[in-house]
This record gives sequence, C-alpha cells and structure tokens, in this order.
Amino acid sequence: MQVIYGIYGIGGFAREILPLVREKAKKNNNCKIYFIVDDKYLNDKKELKGIEIISFNNFIEISGAEKFLTVGFSNVLRRIEVFNFCEKNNIKLLNVSATNIVIMDNVKIGDGSILCPFVTLTSDITIGKGFQANIYSYVAHDCIIGDYVTFAPAVKCNGNVHIDDNVYIGTGAIIHQGKSNKPLKIGKGAVIAAGAVVTKSVPANTTVFGNPAIEFTKENIKRRM
Repeated sequence: MQVIYGIYGIGGFAREILPLVREKAKKNNNCKIYFIVDDKYLNDKKELKGIEIISFNNFIEISGAEKFLTVGFSNVLRRIEVFNFCEKNNIKLLNVSATNIVIMDNVKIGDGSILCPFVTLTSDITIGKGFQANIYSYVAHDCIIGDYVTFAPAVKCNGNVHIDDNVYIGTGAIIHQGKSNKPLKIGKGAVIAAGAVVTKSVPANTTVFGNPAIEFTKENIKRRM
C-alpha cells in the first residue's frame, strides 16, 4: 500500500519541516509527499520545492493509501480542527523530528509533534498532542505541557513548569524554573511574547512581555517605554 505524507500549509514553517518529512519518507520506497492548502488558497501554483500542492479535499479523497498529516502552521484553532478531523477520518498524525534532537529519560509526547533541529527534551516530561518546538528550544526536567502548545525558536523552558493547552511562546522567551511543590504555571491560551522572561505564573488567556514579564496592557507598555 502506498504511504502519503501531507504537510498542511505552504508558509515558512511548512517549508522548514519539509526536509524533515523528506528524510522520514526515505525509509519507505512507496511514499509520496504533498503540500496541502485549504481550497480557497488553491491557485495556479501547482508545486513548491518540487512537491505537488493539492487541496485538503483532494487529500481526503485519495483512496487506497495510508495517509499521514503534519500541520505546518501555528494557528491553534485551525490545528485543533484539522487534528479532530484526522482522528475521525482514519488519517494518522505524523510525528516529525530532526535527526539531531536530544530526548533523554522518561519523556512522553503525544501524536502530531514537530521537533525541529537542536531541540532538547531532558527528563521526566509529559507533553500532549500537536506540540511544535522550533529550532534550539528545550524543555527541562519535571515539566508538564498540554495539547497544541507552540514553541518558537530558542524557547527555554526550565524545570518544574506546567503549561496548559493552546499556549504560544515566542522566540527566545525564557520560562524560569518552578519548584517541585509549586510549579510555575502558564494558563490555557496564554501568549508569551518574544524575548519575555517569565518569573511567575501567567493566568489563562493573558499576553505577557518584557523582563520580567508583565501583562500586555497600555499602562504596562507606557511604564516600560
């Protein structure tokens, strides 16, 4: 049976993970890769980097093949929709990882993860589905990370940190270490701005910025100027 790997998206991140998917495809002589876009974005451009571009509906309609999908964009709500659809329609979630990642001891990670080059996961870590960790990010010991969490490049998540679902952490952000009896917590749907230094817990659906990180409000912006 033919194996098909679909990369959903044609933006920057989708193009970055293409080499990782190509490397994975080398292990199967009967594997084909597609870039996938929503129907409304399908135009005259038929391929990208030598990979055929098809609509999501066309991908769904392919029969007689074992299909896997990875999502090459960070939009959380759309990722959730796509993952839920795949789980209901016999499309497997593709785990993508570079050859030079480091995974140490007792690390559990859900389906549909993307681990880019130089990512490190140390010890006693639990991570949910749909995790995206961009280049040079790390997760240290005793961390719990929920579903659909996104790490931009060079995120430093230190030990005893609990991150809830749907959190976005920007480039170069540093999450300080919590304590074993009092982990630092980042609530569901929170956004950590690029370069932020998080020293205390962040409530759900809150955006924080700066060093030390504070809530993104007009008053706080003026205070930091």
